[in-house]
Amino acid sequence: MNQDPRHIRISDYNYPLPDERIARFPLAERDQSKLLIYRHGQVSESQFFHLPELIEGSELMVFNNTRVIQARLHFRKATGALIEVFCLEPLVPADYAQNFQQTSHSSWLCLVGNLKKWKEGTLEREMTVKGKPVTLTATRGECRGTSHRIDFGWDNPQVTFADILEVFGELPIPPYLNRETEESDKETYQTVYSKIKGSVAAPTAGLHFTPQVLDALRSKGVELEEVTLHVGAGTFKPVKSEEIEGHEMHTEYISVNRHTLQQLIEHGGRAIAVGTTSVRTLESLYYMGLTLLRNPEATDEELHVKQWQPYEDTSSDDSISAVTALQALAGYMDRHHLEALHNSTQIIIAPGYHYHIVKAIVTNFHQPQSTLLLLVSAFVHGDWHTIYDYALSHDFRFLSYGDSSILFGEEG
Repeated sequence: MNQDPRHIRISDYNYPLPDERIARFPLAERDQSKLLIYRHGQVSESQFFHLPELIEGSELMVFNNTRVIQARLHFRKATGALIEVFCLEPLVPADYAQNFQQTSHSSWLCLVGNLKKWKEGTLEREMTVKGKPVTLTATRGECRGTSHRIDFGWDNPQVTFADILEVFGELPIPPYLNRETEESDKETYQTVYSKIKGSVAAPTAGLHFTPQVLDALRSKGVELEEVTLHVGAGTFKPVKSEEIEGHEMHTEYISVNRHTLQQLIEHGGRAIAVGTTSVRTLESLYYMGLTLLRNPEATDEELHVKQWQPYEDTSSDDSISAVTALQALAGYMDRHHLEALHNSTQIIIAPGYHYHIVKAIVTNFHQPQSTLLLLVSAFVHGDWHTIYDYALSHDFRFLSYGDSSILFGEEG
């Protein structure tokens, strides 16, 4: 049974992170980063290219294949004011792939920088895309929390919205890097296996993998599967409330293929997750399966995993195995003739959470007082200080472009 973590004080998850320990740029070779190894409460270190030696040949590893989009758009008003429009998630059409293929207009939920200078009117910018002149317009719609609906329009039907972002957009590197995006980030801030466009932040645990490391894992017999979770800007949203009950998790959109689900079932419902996004995807599958076990006719909306869902269920979900939950999900997909499950999650994983599917995590070192640190603490049963004290005292590099770790669960 999961213990309710709502009254956890985020100040208990603080640690001193000197500015010089934040990696501003990646290493020249991705897999040369340091690798912290946590197993049975003990910490050691290696280099990332040795990762395949640490993993049994019978394991299943799950990667997030999302691709970061060039989501920042800049417009200059006639007055000279610079307005930044940061695309967060598609509204019309709401499907990422369909939205990117639009040829005249699309609507997004966006953050707007310098909002006070954009009281009214339509922003406009002229550009050349595929050798053709295009005028892009942006019109502000209703406010939704800290974001706004923005309606984009353009005057060349041979140009898609994906084309516009590719030419006109800027890659949104994390704000804590405190620098402008550089041309090199277009390559280094993508994983080598990124495929499905939609994230505004990279699943950074995957940045260390090279084709050579992936090949070494395959050669050893490790099964590699991919899921898609589009990372939202909320991943950088600090917890500002004293207790985590006051923090609202952002909705993230996930996609899991039927084949991947079958692989999970065949591996006993257990997997090594590459990154916290893969963790949230895999653990959300368990709760979707639970929903279906209770209500086989559940709608898409009812399958959405709510933030506190794992802690609100009074029945003991621990009696239902991961395989049973995943089989319910597989049955749902088969009944609806689905090759891929598309849904969403707001799951918060914090101390008190019992992991169902994830048996080891490959992850970077996260910001103090962040939900990602809560997720790590839940996995290592509160022993996060051991890991972070070692990393701080042994010259590890932190955050998105920093070094990596592999954390093994109790059975690892």
